[in-house]
Amino acid sequence: METMDRAESFGVPWEEAYGYVQAVRRGDTIHLSGQVAHDGPELVAPAPINDAGQVTDFSRMADQMRQCYANAAELLRRFGASLDDVVEEVIYTLDPDAVYAASGTVRKEAYGRPDPQVTSTLIGIRRLAFPELLVEIKFTARV
Repeated sequence: METMDRAESFGVPWEEAYGYVQAVRRGDTIHLSGQVAHDGPELVAPAPINDAGQVTDFSRMADQMRQCYANAAELLRRFGASLDDVVEEVIYTLDPDAVYAASGTVRKEAYGRPDPQVTSTLIGIRRLAFPELLVEIKFTARV
């Protein structure tokens, strides 16, 4: 089996500002940083926030989740892999109830099957990297 150590990024400003890469392959394992809802440097379906920087509406959760999975699929493709190779995901969210309501449909679409064969952990948190984000998903894949 071919093994390689390699990293991939999207070239978005926050990678350099924070100092990280989006994905690293070590041997037969691909580790993806938490994926958020962005297309290039633009946020996708940003949540509305109030003057205090707090989210006022969680209805864009499914759209943000779809973009997280799309970004993960793109990174995995660069390694010759796909979401079929994902063995673990960790979902970080401001609102676990909103994720739970959206995740059945979104996850089944993303993985292309009614019973995604991936372990999944859901964690409620207070804040993500940008105030308009509702969800971030971290992935581990084996190839």
